[in-house]
Amino acid sequence: MTQAASVRPEAASGTIAGRGFRLGIYAALITLDLTALLASFTLAGAVTLNDALDVWVVNDLAVLLPIYFGIVLQRKPYSGRFFQNWRRTTRDAVTALLTATGTALLLVSYLHAEVDVSFRLLLAGVVIAAALMVAGRWALHKLAEAHTGGWHIATMVVIDGIQPAALHDPSIARLPAIDMTGIDITAPALPHHILATFSERTADAERVIVACAADRREAWARLLRGANVQGEVLLPEWQSLAPVRLSHLADMPSAVVSLGPLDTRSRLLKRAFDLSVAGGALVLLFPILFLTALAIKLDSRGPVLFRQPRVGRGNRLFHVLKFRSMRVDGADLAGDRSTQRGDPRVTRVGRFIRATSIDELPQVLNVLRGEMSIVGPRPHALGSLAGDRLFWDVEPRYWQRHAIKPGITGLAQVRGYRGATEHADDLHGRVDHDLAYLRGWTLFRDLRIILMTLRVLVHRNAF
Repeated sequence: MTQAASVRPEAASGTIAGRGFRLGIYAALITLDLTALLASFTLAGAVTLNDALDVWVVNDLAVLLPIYFGIVLQRKPYSGRFFQNWRRTTRDAVTALLTATGTALLLVSYLHAEVDVSFRLLLAGVVIAAALMVAGRWALHKLAEAHTGGWHIATMVVIDGIQPAALHDPSIARLPAIDMTGIDITAPALPHHILATFSERTADAERVIVACAADRREAWARLLRGANVQGEVLLPEWQSLAPVRLSHLADMPSAVVSLGPLDTRSRLLKRAFDLSVAGGALVLLFPILFLTALAIKLDSRGPVLFRQPRVGRGNRLFHVLKFRSMRVDGADLAGDRSTQRGDPRVTRVGRFIRATSIDELPQVLNVLRGEMSIVGPRPHALGSLAGDRLFWDVEPRYWQRHAIKPGITGLAQVRGYRGATEHADDLHGRVDHDLAYLRGWTLFRDLRIILMTLRVLVHRNAF
């Protein structure tokens, strides 16, 4: 038997977070919230009431504290989610604080004879507490990153005959690794000394990843099941599949290679948001819609609206609605002729409504019909070209952007990707941003994109 030796002995001293460190961070988060609330209301009392320990301070805290912790604990902010996405858990904490404040106000209004609070103190205290929570969580995030390098679970790599290319990644190179090449683990009944050696060398690990040949994976799987760790076996041949997780069909494992970008709750939330924004926009913008339609009718012959087949969610076609900005005989239903600066097909009114993005406003009707969303990847015509090649011939990931409804505006547009796609890089950049939007959707992000869109309504690439 070959004695196991460390492949990277210097990596063994790396500061990889274990249970103790994580529990310390969780305790620090709870302490942070409690301290932020106590300190903020004490400070607010000193400023608004000239008495940091006034009875109003005690009353407000007595009402707010139990409500806040009752709400925030449901969102699991003191868990591994903090390491995975500290911004989201911070938003959850601030949202819980605002919800608790509203609940406290309703409770006080209902029990006004029994409970007395200072509304001015409550407002000041909540604002200060929210600021302290955000700042404190940012500091804890930086501390955790510095200590763990992004590995919040104590992870170890086991080498058994092969060293995958992934081990050369700088973030992975700092992980402890042991070499168990040559140790016979394929026997149906492993001798105890092999199990003891493995257990001793992985004693501080919570996650063990094994790199081995295909014919040794079953043996490693048996060993890992009795090791009290999260055991994983690398499958480099699956890299091209990019599986997101494993599933099963009866007793046969399968690789899950795609998931809908939004779960049911998120889809309902996004749809409700779309309906409220589109419905409100239709009412508020009606004068502009009416005047634009009138101007188009007076300027040139033809219909007011232009309907063009475009690729929507699930790669299904739908007809996008736009104000007609070109002469009828110059309409491009296939979408294979990009509009150029000074394009003779564009009418006088069309030039103005394209430059100001007014031509896109009828798409609120597409939103109300459920074909589009307010925010999402922009829908393209089937004949759209990057240079002289179809989009999907240039960018293999192109069809992936249609896993969600197309939008009137999108992340790519607010980051400057508008106008003609004259080069392949123009399309690559668009798709990069579209897929980033799919991976990181939140309602808050939709709101940000809408606000950012207001700054780019008039754009030099819109012609």
